[in-house]
Amino acid sequence: MDNLKDLYIDQLQDLYSACKQSHEVTGELENAATDQNLKDALRAGQEGISKGMEAFKGIIEGHGASPTGEHCKGMEGLVQEARAHALDETFSDDSVRDAMIITQYQRMAHYAIAGYGCVKAFATRLGLEDEASKISEHLAHTYHGDETMTEIATSGINKDAA
Repeated sequence: MDNLKDLYIDQLQDLYSACKQSHEVTGELENAATDQNLKDALRAGQEGISKGMEAFKGIIEGHGASPTGEHCKGMEGLVQEARAHALDETFSDDSVRDAMIITQYQRMAHYAIAGYGCVKAFATRLGLEDEASKISEHLAHTYHGDETMTEIATSGINKDAA
């Protein structure tokens, strides 16, 4: 990597891979969830991840690169953790599983938020305001999804799991 633009493309590819991996497991988490509000939020999250992937794909291809040039090891680990702790684990209470699903989803969302913030800053520094605006939109949606999960957890699931 020779400059900030190279780093920007590399990190967009990493985020595209992260989105692809988290999209799949989010669907699995939705299928395992029992609370309807949680199921709805996970479905909305999956739709948001799809839109983010499309946006990143367009941005990356606009720079003459392939979106699949990178495999995100960080998200790979988070996906493995989500499957191990929320899907493969045995729970005697559905609310406890739902609380774990929220925990694992939020860990993936926080990883994405960190990445989106970095590439947004890179795009801004590079004068790519249209790209920075698109990234900012997906960053805001991810923050909203995270806040929704906290609301679902604190408004009932955590109480039921206690």
